[in-house]
Amino acid sequence: MEKSNRFVELYHYLQDPHLVARFQHFCGVSGTFSRTGGTTTTKTGSSKEADRTHSHYNGACHHGITGGNESENMAVIGSGEGENIQTAVGVRKRVVNSKVVTKRGEESENTPQNGVLVSAETAAGEAFGGVGSNGRSLVGQADDFKGGTESEERGHEEAPGSSTVKPRRKNSLTGDVGQEFLIQNRFLYYMFTFGTELGNELFYITFFPFVTWNVDAFVGRRLIMVWVWVMYLGQCTKDIIGWSRPASPPVVKVEMFYNSEYSMPSTHAMSGTAIPFTLFFMTYGRWEYPFSLGLSLALCWCLLVCVSRIYMGMHSVLDVIVGVLYSVLFLVLFLPALDLIDGFNLTCRFAPLIIVSLHLGLGLFSFTLDTWSTSRGDTAQILGTGAGVALASHVNCRLGLIPDPTPDQLPFATPAFGAGLVGAALLRLVLGVLVLMATRALMKAVTMPLVCRVFGVPSGDVRKARQHMEVELPYRYIVYGVVGFNVLFLVPLLLSYT
Repeated sequence: MEKSNRFVELYHYLQDPHLVARFQHFCGVSGTFSRTGGTTTTKTGSSKEADRTHSHYNGACHHGITGGNESENMAVIGSGEGENIQTAVGVRKRVVNSKVVTKRGEESENTPQNGVLVSAETAAGEAFGGVGSNGRSLVGQADDFKGGTESEERGHEEAPGSSTVKPRRKNSLTGDVGQEFLIQNRFLYYMFTFGTELGNELFYITFFPFVTWNVDAFVGRRLIMVWVWVMYLGQCTKDIIGWSRPASPPVVKVEMFYNSEYSMPSTHAMSGTAIPFTLFFMTYGRWEYPFSLGLSLALCWCLLVCVSRIYMGMHSVLDVIVGVLYSVLFLVLFLPALDLIDGFNLTCRFAPLIIVSLHLGLGLFSFTLDTWSTSRGDTAQILGTGAGVALASHVNCRLGLIPDPTPDQLPFATPAFGAGLVGAALLRLVLGVLVLMATRALMKAVTMPLVCRVFGVPSGDVRKARQHMEVELPYRYIVYGVVGFNVLFLVPLLLSYT
C-alpha cells in the first residue's frame, strides 16, 4: 500500500504543471500573466471562482467548427480538439464549442490569451469543475497558484536584462497567437527552439529526402517506415488517452502551434528518440565512423528534443518520459522485424495491394478515435506518405532501380567534406523539393474536386468539405501518397540524369 501511494505521489509530481513552470523559470522564462483574470481571488470566493475558471489555452482542448491554419507538410504532428471536461475522477466528456473560431485564421472576440485565466462562461458558456488531467482538482490548482513559483509571483514585472518575446507560430486549430512572455537567457531560448524544430514537420520534409537523395536510400526508406509507425501510434494513443496540455498559468506557453492537441504521450519525444537511435543503429557498421560519436549525437538529439518540449510549455515531465519509454519499447519490438517488413515490401507480388489496404485501414481506424480536427488529416498525411514510399521501394526493386549495395561493398567510407560536395548535395535537395512541391500542387488541384464529386460533397468551401471524413482521408492519402512515391522513385530517377 505504501509503495502504491508513493507511485501515485510520483505520478502527480511528474504531471504537475508547476514543475514545468519551475523549470521554465530556471531557464529564464517568465509569463506576463494578468493578475485580474481570476488569479487573485479571495479565500472565501476562490473555490467558486476556480470552478468557473477555464481556458482553451491552459491546455484543455476545444472543438472548433472551423480550424486555424492547416499543417500540410509531409510530416506532421496534428491537433486534437474538443473541450475536455472532468465530470468525475478519470472521466472526460466533450463539449462542442463553435465560438472558438468564426472563420479560418480568425480569432473569436472571446478568445483568451496565452496564460490568462478567464471564466468558462466567457470562453465557452459552460460551467467547469472537477479534476484535472493530472488527477488534482482545478480548485486546488488555483489555490496552489496563489503560492506558486517565483516566476508566478513576479507576474509581469520585467527583470533587468530580459526581453519580451511572442509565442512561436499561432495555434494550428484556432489561429490564436498567444501572449507575450519574458526571456532572460537567449542562448537557451534559441537552443530549445532549434531542439523543438527537430521534431517538427519542416525538419522531416527536408531531412528524410536529404538522406534518401544524398546519403543512403536504404537508410532513408527505413527511417521513413519507423517514423510513420511511431507517429501513428503516438497520435492514436493521444486521442485514446485524451489528456490536456499543462495548465497556463502557471506554465508559460512559449509555443502555441500544438496547444490544441492532446498531450500524453509526447510525439516529439517519441520521434526524437526513435529517429536518431534508428539512424545510429542502421548506419553504424554500414558507414565508417566512431561508435562514441554516433551514440553521443543520438543522445544529444534525443535530449534536446525532449527537454525542449518542457521548455516550450507543451508537455509535462511525465508526458516526455512516457514518450521516450513508449518509443524505446517500439524500437525493441519493431527493429528486429524491420528486415522482414522491408523485404516483404520489396519482393512480395501482393505487396502493393497490402500496403495500400493496410495504410488506408489504419487511417479509417484513427478517424474513429475522435471528432474532426486537423490531426485527423495529419494522420492520413503520415500514412499516405508511408504508403507512397513503400510502393516506390517495390517498384524500384522490380525495375532494378536504386539497388541496395551488396555486403562486400560495405562499409562505406565517410567522404571528405568540401565546398563541392556540400554544394552538390544542396542542389540535389533544392531540385528534389521543387519537384515535390509541384507534385503536391498538381495533386491537390486534381484530387479535391474529384473526391468531392465522388462523395457528393460541395467543393466550394474546401475547408468545410475537408471536415467530412470521406473527403479528408482520401484527399490527404492520395496527395501525400503520390508525394511519398516521388520521394523514392521520380526524384531519384530525375537526379540520376543530372
